[in-house]
Amino acid sequence: MKLPRQVRRAAAPDLFALRPFLILPHVSASTTEPTGTRAPQDPAQRHRKVHPTTILLRKSESSQAALVPQEHKMFMEEAYNAAICFKMLRDASSSDPLHLKYVIKKVANMARGAPDLVLETIHDYFKDNPEIPSRHTFRLLQVLEAVIGASDCLEETWEKSFMELALENMTKNTELEDTYQDAAGDVLVALCRHSWRAVAQHLETELLTGVFPHRSVLYVLGVLSSDEELFTKEDKASWEERLTQMATKSVSFLNSEVWSKELLRALTKPSQSQKEQSPEKDFLFTYYGLILQAEESGLTVRTHLQGLLETSHQWPKQREGMARTVGLAAARHLDDVWAVLDQFGRSTRVKWSLHLFSLKSSEDLRWKWAGSTILLAYGEVAAKAKAHILPWVDNILSRMIFYFHHSSWDETLKHSFLTAMLMLVGAISRSEGAHSYEFSQTCELLECLKVLMEKEPQDALCTPSRWQTLHLIASLCQLRPPIGLERKSRLLSVCLRAVFALPPLDALQKHSCLFLEPPDIQVRPQRPPPAQGGLSPTPSPLHTHTHTCSALLSQTTEALDGMLQGFLVQSPSAEELHFLLSHMYIWMASEKEHERQRAVRSCVVLLEFLNRSLPLDPQQGLKRAGQLAGVLGILCQDPDKTVQSCGLQGLGHLYQLLLRQRKPEAAPALPCPPPPGEAAQVAIQTQRELLPPGVHGGPPWSSADQRAGPPGSPDIKGLMEHLTVMELTDLAWTAIDGLGSPSPLRAQAAAQMLFSVMKEHGAKLERVANMGRAIHLRLCSVPASQAKDAALQAVTQLARSHTPQLVTAFLDFSQPLDSHAVRLWRALGAEQALSHMVLKALLAWLKERPLPTRAGEAGPCSSEKPYLRSLAAMNTLHELQFTREFKVAMRDAYPRLLLALLTQTHYVLELNLPAEPQPGQQAQETAAASPQSALLGRSTSVEALRSLLSTTGHWHDFAHLELQDAWEHFASIHTYAKGVGLLARAMVENQCPQLKSVLGQLLPRLQSQEERERKAAILIFTEFLHSPALLEVLPRQAALNVLARGLRDSSAAVRVCSLQGFGNILFHPEKGTLLRGQLPPFLDGFFQKSEPVVVRVMATVSDVLHRLGRHGAGAQSLGVAINARSFFDDERDGIRAAAMALFGDLVAVITGQEPKGLRSQVYQSMVPLLLHLKDQCPAVVVQAKFAFYRCAVLLRWRLQHTLFCTLAWERGLSARHFLWTCLMTRGQEEFSIHLAQALSYLHSCHQHIRTWAALFIGYTVCYHPQAVAQMVSKGDSQLLLRAFEDLREDPEPGIREFATSQLSFLHKVCARPQ
Repeated sequence: MKLPRQVRRAAAPDLFALRPFLILPHVSASTTEPTGTRAPQDPAQRHRKVHPTTILLRKSESSQAALVPQEHKMFMEEAYNAAICFKMLRDASSSDPLHLKYVIKKVANMARGAPDLVLETIHDYFKDNPEIPSRHTFRLLQVLEAVIGASDCLEETWEKSFMELALENMTKNTELEDTYQDAAGDVLVALCRHSWRAVAQHLETELLTGVFPHRSVLYVLGVLSSDEELFTKEDKASWEERLTQMATKSVSFLNSEVWSKELLRALTKPSQSQKEQSPEKDFLFTYYGLILQAEESGLTVRTHLQGLLETSHQWPKQREGMARTVGLAAARHLDDVWAVLDQFGRSTRVKWSLHLFSLKSSEDLRWKWAGSTILLAYGEVAAKAKAHILPWVDNILSRMIFYFHHSSWDETLKHSFLTAMLMLVGAISRSEGAHSYEFSQTCELLECLKVLMEKEPQDALCTPSRWQTLHLIASLCQLRPPIGLERKSRLLSVCLRAVFALPPLDALQKHSCLFLEPPDIQVRPQRPPPAQGGLSPTPSPLHTHTHTCSALLSQTTEALDGMLQGFLVQSPSAEELHFLLSHMYIWMASEKEHERQRAVRSCVVLLEFLNRSLPLDPQQGLKRAGQLAGVLGILCQDPDKTVQSCGLQGLGHLYQLLLRQRKPEAAPALPCPPPPGEAAQVAIQTQRELLPPGVHGGPPWSSADQRAGPPGSPDIKGLMEHLTVMELTDLAWTAIDGLGSPSPLRAQAAAQMLFSVMKEHGAKLERVANMGRAIHLRLCSVPASQAKDAALQAVTQLARSHTPQLVTAFLDFSQPLDSHAVRLWRALGAEQALSHMVLKALLAWLKERPLPTRAGEAGPCSSEKPYLRSLAAMNTLHELQFTREFKVAMRDAYPRLLLALLTQTHYVLELNLPAEPQPGQQAQETAAASPQSALLGRSTSVEALRSLLSTTGHWHDFAHLELQDAWEHFASIHTYAKGVGLLARAMVENQCPQLKSVLGQLLPRLQSQEERERKAAILIFTEFLHSPALLEVLPRQAALNVLARGLRDSSAAVRVCSLQGFGNILFHPEKGTLLRGQLPPFLDGFFQKSEPVVVRVMATVSDVLHRLGRHGAGAQSLGVAINARSFFDDERDGIRAAAMALFGDLVAVITGQEPKGLRSQVYQSMVPLLLHLKDQCPAVVVQAKFAFYRCAVLLRWRLQHTLFCTLAWERGLSARHFLWTCLMTRGQEEFSIHLAQALSYLHSCHQHIRTWAALFIGYTVCYHPQAVAQMVSKGDSQLLLRAFEDLREDPEPGIREFATSQLSFLHKVCARPQ
C-alpha cells in the first residue's frame, strides 16, 4: 500500500529524527488514539519497535527549534498530518464499528482545520490503491461523506473528482449489495450541499436516458427529495421545480412497455423493512405521480393507476406510496382519478376484502387492507387538488364514511382513516371560502370520529390517535352548517372521557411496557415522503414525531384545549362557555386525583384563554358564574396540591372576567379574538404559557406559592362580593351538591364554602326552601362528621334571615323525622332567638288544619296538602321538646304550645272521621286519612302533649293525668272534652305557675274562627273558674261576659260548656252552703245494695267536692273520708274504684286546710291503697295509684317525682321496696298503724292482697324484726308463715327467691317471746 505524496517526499530517518522538534497545530492532544482502539498490527512487523499509532508533534525547547528552517518545518508538518490521515484511512479497514466511528470523527475534525490536505490524502489513497477491498472502500466512502459534510466549502476540482468517484461506485456490484451503493450515493448527497445543481444535472442525465435508471440513482434522488435540511428555502423550490421538469420529460417513457414494467417491478419490490420505506421507492411513488400528472392523456393515466392499484396492499408504506401517486395524478386529472378510485372500490376484490375476517391464503393478505389504500388515496386527492377540492368534499367524505363503517375494524383502518381525514381537513382549511361553504356530510363524519374515540382503549396511550381525532373534531366543528347542541354535547362528553379518564402517566408508561409487541410509538422515518405539488408535503402526523407516553399525553391535552377554545371562538358567548364548563364539572368532582387534575387544568386554560384572547360581550354577563366559582372554590381545598393550585388560579381568572364584565374600566384591554382557524394554535400557546414544558397537569408555580395562590387571586369570599344574587344562589347550590361527594375532604370543603356563603350573603339568597330540602338529602350521605357540622352551621346562618321558608321546607320531610332531619331542626334553633322564631313558624303551620277533600271536591290547588304540614309540625314539635336547643323556647312558649297541641289533638281526631278514602284520592292523602295513619297521628298528638308537660317542668300536671290514665280520653272525639277538663283541673289543683299565662292565651282563642279552638278554650276556661288566680287576670264580670258570649256561639258544645260555667260557685257563693247540705244524704246512699247506684252516688259526691273547690266540705270532710275508706276492701270492683277516687278527690280538696282527724284517716288509708296496687281490677289499681300519690302530696313526702315514676311505670321488687321505704320510715306512730293494717290483710280473701301484705311484712321483718315480733299474734304468725310458703311457688323468680330467704328468718322472729 503506497503512502501519500507528502509523506514520500520526506526521508524516513530525517522524519523520525526531527520528531521532537516538529509542531502539529491541526491535531490536538485529544486526537491521541486510545489504547483500546488501536488498529491490529501486521504480523510481519511484530519484531519491530512499536511506535504510537497516532503521531503527536510537539514543540521542543526554543533554542532547538531555532535550528530548523521555517520552510522545512512547514513541509514536515504537512507531511506528518498527511501521515496521520493516511494511517487513519488505512485503519478504517477494521471491522470494529466503534473504531470506525472514532476514525470518522477524527478525520472530520482534521478536515475542519485542513480540508484540502485531508481531501487530497483521501483522493491519493483511492488513486494509489485501486485494489482496495469492497468493505474497506465502503468505510472509506463513509469517511469521505463525513469529510465533505464537515467542509465549509469545496473546490470545483474536488467536486468533480469525488462526483466521479461516487458515480463510479454507485453502480458497482459487490457482496455488500445495496449498502455499498447507498454509501456511494451518500457521498453524492454530501456533494449536493456544496453544488447541488451539478449533481442534479448528472442525475437528470441518468434519469432521462430512456432506460430505467439504476437503483442507486433513484436512491440519491429519494434522499434529495426527502431531506429537509439539505436545501435552503429557495434551493428547495428550485429543486422541486427541476424535479417536475424531469417528470415532464419522462412522460414519453409511459408508452415504453419495458420501462413501465421496470417501474412497476421497482415499486412492488419488497423492502428489507416493511415498516420503513426505502428512499428509492419513496421517490418512485412521487416521481410516478408527477409523470402521470404531466401526462396529457386521461386514458393513459387511468391505465397506469389501475395497474398500480392491482398490486399488493399488504404493507403500510406501500399503501401510502400508492395513495401519494394517486393524489399527485389527481392534481391535473381529478375526474380520471375519481373514476379509477370509484371503479376500484366497486371491484369484487375490494368488496370481498371489506368483510374479510380471517386469512385463508397469501392472496387474502394482499387485498385485506385495500380499503385502507382507498381511504389514503382520497386523502391525498384532497390534499393535492387544492382550490378545486371544495365541490368534491362531500363526495369524498361520503366515500370515507362508507369505508369506515363497512370495513373490518383494526388499527390499520383507524390510522388510514385518521391520516386521510387530516389531509382532507388540511386541504379544506387552506381553501378560500371554506367557511362560507356548506358541507352535508360533516355530522356523519363527526359520528365516525365519536365512534373512533369511543373505541380507543381506556387504559393505554400508545398512538397519537386521540389528539388527531380531537384536532379533526375541532376543525370540522368550525365548518358549516354548525352542529346541533345535542350532538355537540354527546361529542364533547366522549372527548372529555377519552382524555380525562386515562390512567395516570406512570400507569400509562407501565402499561405500554407490558405489551408483548407494543405499538410502535417511536416511528422515525428516515426520509419523509414528498409533498403536494410534487414535492415535500407535510408528513403525516402518524409518522413524523417521536411519541412517548408523556409527549402523547401532552399533545392530547393540548388538542382537547384547542377543541374547547375552538368551540368558544366559533361562538364567543357566555352560553357557550357555560355549555363547555358544564360538561367538565363532573370530571372536576371526580374521586380520582389525576382526573381532577386534568379537568381543572383544562378549565384554567380555557379561562386563561378568555382573559388573554377572547373578550365576551359585557352585556351578556357570565352565565352561572356562581356555579363555576363554587366548583373552583371547592377545588382550592383539594388534598392534591396541583388541584389546589389550579383551583386558585382559576378563581383568579374568574375574578378578572367578572371585573371585565361588571367594571370594564377597571380591567385591561383585550386583543382582538383570533380567527377560527387559529384557535388551536392559540390554545396550545396558552397552555404552554400556563404550564411549563414537561409539567403535564402540574402546578404552574412553586410549592411556596401553592399555599398563597397566584398573585392577585382573591379567595372565595372576595370573589363573592362581585356576584349577583342569582350567582350567589348558584354558588350555594354548587356547595350543596358537593356535600354529597363520597370524598370526606371534598364534602368538608363544600360544607365550609356553604357556611361562608350563608354567613356573608345568606340574607340575599333566593329559593332557600329548595336549598333546605337539598341539604337534607345530601346530609344523609355526608361521610365526615366535621362536614355535617359545618353544613348544619350553614343552616343556622341561613335561618337568621329565612326561618319561615326553611321551616316550611323542613316540614316536607318531617313526617316521620329521621336523625338527619332532627339535626337540621336543631341547627335551626341553635341560637336562642332562632329557636323562638322556629317555634313561632311551627305554631303557624300547626294552625293550618283543613280537612282533606274527597276526590270529587278537589279544587284547582288540590296538590297542596297543608294538613300534611300541620301533622308534620305537630310531629316536629314533639321531637324538639327533647332537644337542648329548644328547651328555653319551649318553656317560654308553653301556654301557646299547650293550647295549640290540645287543638291539634282534636283536629287529628277529626281526620279520622271520614270512612274509606275515595279511589281518586292521591296515595299520600289516602295514607293521611286512613285508620292506620290516623292512629299514628293520634298517638303523636297525645305524645306531643304528654312530653310538653314532662319536659317543661310541669310534671305535677303530667303526674295527675298519667296516674289516672287520662290520656286515653284524648284518643276519642267523644271523650276529648273530659281529657281537656282533667288537664285543666290538674293545673288548678297543682296551682300551675303558668296558669295566668295560659289564661291570657285563652281569651283570644275564645273568639277564634276555628270551632275546635273555641271548644278547647272554653273547656279550660270553665275549669280555671275554680282557681283563685283567675280573678287576678280577669274580673268576675269579664268572666261572665266571656261565658255570655259563649252562649251565642255557633257550636253546641261551646254553648253547653258556657252554660255549665255560669253555675260555678265563683258567681254564686251561697251555692257552697247548699252543696254541703246535700252531702249527708249522699253519704247514706253509699250503703245502697245496687253497685251502679253506689258508684254514681260516690261520683256525685266527687263532683260536689270539685264544685266546692277551695271552699271545701268543711266539717263533713271527715265523714266523707271515713265512709269512703270503709269501701276500700269492698268485694265489688266498681265500688272499690269509686271509693278510692272519692278519697283522692277529698284529699285534693282539703290540701292546705286539713280538718282535724283527717290526717289520721290519710295515714290509715296508705297501706290499703298500697296493697290494692296489686288489685285484680285495673280500674281499682289506677284509682289506688292516684289516691296514694295525692295522699303523699298531702303528707309532703320527699322524692315525690320519684314516687310518681315508681307508681306510674316501675314494677317488681325494687318498686315495692321503694314504696315500703316511703311508707314505713315516716315515724313510730305511722309505723305501728301501717304494720297493724298489713297484718290484718293477711286475713284477706283475695290471694293477691295477701301476697302483697306478706311481702310488705317481710320487708318490715328484715328491717324491724323486734317490732314485728311484738305485734304479731300467734294466729298472724301462722298466716304469715303460710303466706310465705305459698310465695315459694310464685311464678315470679324474684318473689320465690325472696320468700325462700325470708322463711327461716320468719320462723325465728315468730318464735321470740311476745
